[in-house]
Amino acid sequence: MRPYTWLCSHALFPLHERFKGHASVATLRRLEQSQWWPLERLREHQVERLRAFLGRIGSEVPYYRDLFGATGFDPGRVTSIADLTALPVLRKPEIRHNTERMRASGASGLKRYNTGGSSGEPLVFYISRERRSHDVAAKWRATRWWDVDIGDPEVVVWGSPVELGAQDRVRALRDGLMRSVLLPAFDMSDASLDRYVSDIRDRRPRMLFGYPSSLSFIAAHARKRDIRLDDVGIEVAFVTSEKLYDDQREAIASTFGCHVANGYGGRDAGFIAHECPSGRMHLSAEDLIVETIDDAGEPVGPGKSGELVVTHMATADFPFVRYATGDRGILDDAPCPCGRGLPVLKEIEGRSTDFVVAADGTVMHGLALIYVLRDLAGIERFKIVQHDKAHTEVLIVPGSDYESGLEGHIREQFRRRLGNDVAITVHEVDDIPREASGKYRYVISRCVAG
Repeated sequence: MRPYTWLCSHALFPLHERFKGHASVATLRRLEQSQWWPLERLREHQVERLRAFLGRIGSEVPYYRDLFGATGFDPGRVTSIADLTALPVLRKPEIRHNTERMRASGASGLKRYNTGGSSGEPLVFYISRERRSHDVAAKWRATRWWDVDIGDPEVVVWGSPVELGAQDRVRALRDGLMRSVLLPAFDMSDASLDRYVSDIRDRRPRMLFGYPSSLSFIAAHARKRDIRLDDVGIEVAFVTSEKLYDDQREAIASTFGCHVANGYGGRDAGFIAHECPSGRMHLSAEDLIVETIDDAGEPVGPGKSGELVVTHMATADFPFVRYATGDRGILDDAPCPCGRGLPVLKEIEGRSTDFVVAADGTVMHGLALIYVLRDLAGIERFKIVQHDKAHTEVLIVPGSDYESGLEGHIREQFRRRLGNDVAITVHEVDDIPREASGKYRYVISRCVAG
């Protein structure tokens, strides 16, 4: 390990976490040991933690005290993960209607957060120091899988208002000490992209972190400017918060000359899964239980697609129990070649609003429409908005080699997939704004609950 990186990861950052009252270092030590346990031992550990977690919230959280009493649920009788199915799936409206009753009595150190609300009303919730410690440790562990660590030079391309609003003197000092630079993902103009490419060349980071769309935009811009970025020493690009498409992975890997490590999670549900060097997405199973359920709310087995439902056992002060993420994915029970016993998230299919609905009710992934546009030359950016089953809108930012008359081809191809009578409107626009969070969404369907 590089000397300054060792100083940061073993001294400066641990001091920072201790000052904030976080148990991140102790949690990291625990996670780095337990990741090698066999799956059977991890399952036993999950059940023990689950029983204690449910017992605590049943005593200290008014919402769950009433729920357990009304349903006769006894946390002390939990002997397997399957016992969780006796509890209802928790969705955002239920949290909105019971926000204060979901706080544990006597809880302290809670911080108020909210999701971006890109598919509707934002969700307000609270996160404790215990949960924040887990988030830091889970990400830290996954970072080390790729032979990089806190203190290695890093460029972060991010856009959450929380992060950008926290750039005060203390944060700026911390980031400077840890050699981490933040580039805002909101602005992807040519002038900003020129600056980002220059910053990456000048700073020579060992790792990148950001949205897949943002890093792929920077990669595309570097290629357009004929500027190399594969010679600056980047080891890995960590991507998260959006679905990672195959063409984005290839563009990031080839342009930056690095590995691409996908991550899955959210501000509400926490850091759920991280990709290891063997290419598998490992669940943070020591603190999380992840289920997949069908449209009727019934569990589905490994290898089958379903909505991802998360129970986070480091959230006793504001519990997330069987929380419906709005994302779809596939679990896998096959062992990973890396040797870690952590279970695997085989595939992340995307948010429910990344799916579209044909006129006859058939649900399909938005990729069915995305590929139509990606196969056409001259389209710099695009966005598909399905307003209802009878109307889909396509926004296109045309490039210099865009051919007029493609609108008819787009309408024909979309109708083949959605239905002959569906109205397809195509608009050429100068720009397509990002979400408030800085994310870029290719598909938004108002026909599927998100």
